[in-house]
Amino acid sequence: MIVLSGADLVLPGRVERGGTLVLEGDRIVDVRGASGPSGAADSLRGHLIVPGFIDVHVHGLEGIDTLDGPDATERIAGLLPKYGVTAFCPTTVACGPAKLREVLQSIGRMRQVTGAGARVLPAHLESNFINPEYRGAQPIACLRSPARGAAGSTAVMGSFDASGADAFEGEDIVAEIDRAGGAVGIVTLAPELDGALELIRHLVSAGHRVSLGHSGATLEQARAAIAAGARHATHLFNRMPPLNHRDPGLVGAVLTSDHIAAEIICDGVHVHADMVRMAIAAKGAARVMAITDGVAAAGLPDGAVASLGGRPIRVRKSAAYLEDGTLAGSIATMNRVFQFLVQDVGLALNDAAQLCSTSPANELQLKDLGVIAKGAIADLVVLDSSFKVTETFIAGRRVYAA
Repeated sequence: MIVLSGADLVLPGRVERGGTLVLEGDRIVDVRGASGPSGAADSLRGHLIVPGFIDVHVHGLEGIDTLDGPDATERIAGLLPKYGVTAFCPTTVACGPAKLREVLQSIGRMRQVTGAGARVLPAHLESNFINPEYRGAQPIACLRSPARGAAGSTAVMGSFDASGADAFEGEDIVAEIDRAGGAVGIVTLAPELDGALELIRHLVSAGHRVSLGHSGATLEQARAAIAAGARHATHLFNRMPPLNHRDPGLVGAVLTSDHIAAEIICDGVHVHADMVRMAIAAKGAARVMAITDGVAAAGLPDGAVASLGGRPIRVRKSAAYLEDGTLAGSIATMNRVFQFLVQDVGLALNDAAQLCSTSPANELQLKDLGVIAKGAIADLVVLDSSFKVTETFIAGRRVYAA
């Protein structure tokens, strides 16, 4: 039995000041207020205990990218508890089928392992089926049409060589997704591409979660994709046309649909704090997921060089950039995302925990995760007054201590 006493407990809808948690096995067996018996010294006074952070969109960390080889996912999982992440979706940029197979086989193996690292959830494929006009840092040479029988790229080949990127078709990528089965969770695609609606229906029927993103879709195209089964939006506001009062587009469809939940990069660079606040006002905290979109440069000092899908990226102040200056993902970590939501967006602690933990757990149907409650799985993070992680627990085991 483990007793954690004296910290402020961030519970659903409220904060219990100076409370106590009792852990036994992999569960929270008791949640006590300050007036109840603690059975332990109040050693955590001045700290917060929040549900373990769940990042549904993270490419890498501390110099490691998900596409860096068969052990990359395991290495990232081992590092994430340092930042309060107890579960994550390993996220890939577009790549060739051989590399995709390698990473999905690795994720499939890691899904069967319970170790000292963060829980490995099914992959998020920020996939080959995106609009090249909104690709951002995605390699154009790896983009393909989702239409059956369509050969070649959806755009002119770029100079990036992704292990024979020009030698495959969209159907080869779909075949790898089908082969991987439960190792694939979320698939991002642009619904305006030829064949996209058919692919959405295919992916949904196979149990995958389709996300709309890297897209120039109109309002009507986005709504057709939602009707076809899309239930997720990839980094809302980024790599899609801005919201226009006469042409709401993809952003308008996401903000006005009760069927779709939205990721937002909460690093203070990709999306202004007031836009985060607006999205929450439109959709409610329960349908918004705070993400890092963290890349291998996250956790590295200013000026450091890492890679994203094989291409070099460099840390410049508060983000990562390709050599041509293209913004190439975030260097945020989830504890800093939580801090941004509280200090810059102005959310209450329990609402910030909703975005960082509870909403992703609910959207991905992770039973008994993402919440501090009696009977829930004891995935927990202890934060000090500066939002630095001091301890992380996964299934009731302390896996990180500062």
